[in-house]
Amino acid sequence: MLPDSTLIEAESLLAACRTQGIMVATAESCTGGLIAAALTAIAGSSDVVDRGFVTYSNQAKNEMIGVPLPLIEAHGAVSEPVAAAMAEGALARSRAAITVSVTGVAGPGGGSAEKPVGLVCFGLARKGAPAVTERHIFPGDRAAIRAATVAHAFKMIRAAL
Repeated sequence: MLPDSTLIEAESLLAACRTQGIMVATAESCTGGLIAAALTAIAGSSDVVDRGFVTYSNQAKNEMIGVPLPLIEAHGAVSEPVAAAMAEGALARSRAAITVSVTGVAGPGGGSAEKPVGLVCFGLARKGAPAVTERHIFPGDRAAIRAATVAHAFKMIRAAL
């Protein structure tokens, strides 16, 4: 499902987190748990990966990680404010020191001129620091967009270490 390069990067990222004694958690929408799946595909990952939240629906974002429904209504589920709230909510509801969140339009449908297929909003929260967000548009089909999202989430975590 994921390229070997992603699994190699997952193993390297886990080792870097382990060295620093950092646990991570994910809050995922458009990837449906692929970030957590890639990390936990590596044996021994339980000392780094605390948990993953798959919050595909708006209700799940609200109930599981506390994203306010008015925030979603104001900005849309695919937005940087929602990505930040997802990361902060995962941080508050886990033992992790770093959380990454993703919400996007993986396609093939569901895109618009304002939020095209391939748009993914990322959030990263770290204890003691404000959440940071990024917005990217990835090319390709659904599988390519989701794989690129996983790879970029890993880059964000690594940069935060």
